[in-house]
Amino acid sequence: MPDKKAHDFDAVFASALEYFGGNELAADIWTKKYAMRDQHGKYHELTPTDMHRRLAKEFARVEHKYPNPLSEQDIFALFKDFKYVVPQGSPMFGVGNPHQIVSQSNCFAIATVDSYGGICRADERIAQISKRRGGVGIDVSPIRPKGLPTHNAAHTTDGIIVFMRRFSNTSKEVAQHGRRGALMISCSVHHPEILSFVRSKLELAAITGANISVRLTDEFMRAVKAGKDYELRWPVDAEKPSMRASISAKEVWDEIVKHAFLKAEPGVLFWDNITRNSPADCYADVGFSTVTTNPCSELPLAEGSSCILVVLNLCAYVSDPFTPNAKFDLELFSKHVGMAMRITDDLVDIEIESVDRIIAKVEADPEPAEVKANELALWRMVRDKCASGRRTGLGITALGDAIAMLGNKYGDDASIKFVEQVYAALRDNAYRQSVVLAKERGKFPLFDPKKEKDHPFLSRLPKDVLEEMGQHGRRNIAILTTAPAGTVSNLTWCSDGNYGTTSGFEPVFLASYMRKKKMVAGDKGEPDSVGSDGENFGLGLSGAQIDQAVSIERAHAGREPFISHAPDFFAGLGVVAQGAFGGG
Repeated sequence: MPDKKAHDFDAVFASALEYFGGNELAADIWTKKYAMRDQHGKYHELTPTDMHRRLAKEFARVEHKYPNPLSEQDIFALFKDFKYVVPQGSPMFGVGNPHQIVSQSNCFAIATVDSYGGICRADERIAQISKRRGGVGIDVSPIRPKGLPTHNAAHTTDGIIVFMRRFSNTSKEVAQHGRRGALMISCSVHHPEILSFVRSKLELAAITGANISVRLTDEFMRAVKAGKDYELRWPVDAEKPSMRASISAKEVWDEIVKHAFLKAEPGVLFWDNITRNSPADCYADVGFSTVTTNPCSELPLAEGSSCILVVLNLCAYVSDPFTPNAKFDLELFSKHVGMAMRITDDLVDIEIESVDRIIAKVEADPEPAEVKANELALWRMVRDKCASGRRTGLGITALGDAIAMLGNKYGDDASIKFVEQVYAALRDNAYRQSVVLAKERGKFPLFDPKKEKDHPFLSRLPKDVLEEMGQHGRRNIAILTTAPAGTVSNLTWCSDGNYGTTSGFEPVFLASYMRKKKMVAGDKGEPDSVGSDGENFGLGLSGAQIDQAVSIERAHAGREPFISHAPDFFAGLGVVAQGAFGGG
């Protein structure tokens, strides 16, 4: 249970530093981001053990609303030491926290409309979500390109870039007590301003509060491959666009590649593949059409949908790591996937309760009704999407570490087989448990097997799961994702006494490093650098990408190097990606 006595930062950081075995980065992250504190800045948890007991108590409360509940102790054993199951940032901060009125979702998707009113509404919604600790994804494809006529005093529109800057600035200005605002701006490759979008990061201080990604279509990729022109149009998805033009697909592709190399952006979203494989898009006609992704792009979302994220730590399932006897416990992992799925569904209930508290708070605020109208409409939409779809985001972390622990070379056949094995077990057992939950708790309200017939992702589920799902439905409209889990992975159990796993599948880049972070109110010391937009950075903290770096060297002594950038690895992952990566 949380300590009844209030503590100051120094006491909590010291306790966390001991807990994390001297890992300064992990202690700093947990103390500043996730330890429970009140409105006066006083802490009510000394170590992550206090937090995990808080979480276990709340999840057990929800479990006991339904048949066959997991016990509080069962749940705590999964959470303890960040070893097996790790709820992501928002749940760790907000679940069971009486001092904050926040959403338990990490990120949300909102839509914009081609009008000043629609753009202003979207801008306010970015602010309203950000102040509740959420990140936002928004697509600017519906906004008309620069120079088209408008029926207002401006006569013509300024296009998408000026509004991208506006959205970026709004994301930056809403403080989240040490957590940066998170915003993804996407745009269709068919939008007439796509080259301006791709080049928008060249002006260093212009769009610093958002990531950007291009929505690529099969039509565009075929044109790139064939060396042909493709169509720019607006509206981009209209059967009869009001504006059309042709441009070399290769020219646009080369610009995307060049700027991704120069600025690490834009990212790319293979849009047709995403929507084809998205179970939620079976229900596009009732409000679940994918409009964009969350800020890290792992979860394609409908307007008002959100990321409810939980990960399993793969390090915990490897026995005898870095030895010839290393083995992955697939049976225990599969069992824990089922338990984690129950917990993730519980989190949907907790999120609905949290949104109800937000709505009640806004209704009680003293502002005039017309001022509160947009905020209330936003959270009522979020609640409706959460309750009608019960979407979850169950995934994994420490994949790269697990590959290394098993003695596999990055990109070899064994590593590809292992990745496919892990994701198949995750997919099959998560969906199997969602069917069990549908029997015990009820299917998600919109479930309709006719809408899902011959779906390319769902049809790859095991035959027994498909048969049971056809008869009983499932609890959740869509279930899986692979979140980056960057900050949280810095806290995750790696081996006894060691914390900090890689959040991806890449090989070790550095055995140790110094990490800079954006300085916020209350940080001590002087900044050692200033960003292009005036933000201060400093507080270099030591961390480790993987604490067993010496063991890796020893395990691979006299063998082929662990690091091998084999393109076949990505080819292998392409199969997996269709099955589990993209928001299934």
